[in-house]
Amino acid sequence: MIWLTWRQHRKQAFYTLLGFVVLAAVLVPIGLSMRSTFADLGLADCARQLGDANVTDAAREACDAGFHRFSNQYASLNLLAVLLITLPVLVGLFWGAPLVAREVEQGTHRFVWTQGVGRNRWALVKFGLVGASVLVLAIGYGLGMSWWVEPLTQAAQEGRLGMIVFDLQGIAPIGYTLFAVALGIFAGTVWKRMLPAMGITLAGFIGVRAAVEILARPHYQAARTKTFPIEGEGPPVISRGDWILTQGVRNPDGTMIAEDTRIQCPPGGKGPDGRVCGAELGIEPGAYNWQLYQPADRFWLFQGIETGIFVALALLLLYLAVRRVRRIA
Repeated sequence: MIWLTWRQHRKQAFYTLLGFVVLAAVLVPIGLSMRSTFADLGLADCARQLGDANVTDAAREACDAGFHRFSNQYASLNLLAVLLITLPVLVGLFWGAPLVAREVEQGTHRFVWTQGVGRNRWALVKFGLVGASVLVLAIGYGLGMSWWVEPLTQAAQEGRLGMIVFDLQGIAPIGYTLFAVALGIFAGTVWKRMLPAMGITLAGFIGVRAAVEILARPHYQAARTKTFPIEGEGPPVISRGDWILTQGVRNPDGTMIAEDTRIQCPPGGKGPDGRVCGAELGIEPGAYNWQLYQPADRFWLFQGIETGIFVALALLLLYLAVRRVRRIA
């Protein structure tokens, strides 16, 4: 059975590995270039300095300017990063969805099951070998992406918790890939033709990923809040890498006056034109800036939670797929 599975999927494995080699040939030179630029701009030292609460304002401004210059130089890579996060679903489409659907569509499953190989053994061997192969690929993908995206995350204000970059690195890609493959396998047991199974896999993967990223991820841990006055001293420094969920200006009673912004007025509370700072917004005396954020040091905790969610979903889908195989005529 193991030999049969290998013969059925060896071309698939070859083209997958070839694709990874091509991807590496494209990304490694870009990664080396980013790291060289990062070092030339002295941003490695900046990353260490900004982690010190006693860093001077002048040093902070110089480092922020360097990070801004780096981000502008490699801004075009944002599109490439968006394309890279689609790789797990591609594995699900071309490895998971055809695994059962193609066998049933072509009728070859009946031949196998009449040659002394039971349905359960067939499913467990196939799912196990493909799952193990995909796991190895996902680990390699996660390690490679973590190395590649590191300079970009260090330069970005939101750091590793930012959308897209969070999905590219760490252990989360392992969970995404296993879930995509399991979803494809399950879809193939329900819609027993390849194209419908692939379509359901794509739609389901996008829907679940979007729901988890938008609705669940910001609430894995209770977010922290920070407040600072709208006039006088400058705002407290938010560590690079903190994920600001929302911010705004509130009146003393907590009423939100302006969302997704902050106000910093000079001492005395008046602008250059002599008007009270923020008067056009209806700000009352004692108003303050407010931020809701997730600290940067929760990155690995969030990675573990999200990976656990998708691995649990993958195991559930594989269990349901095995049960569905028993009912296939």
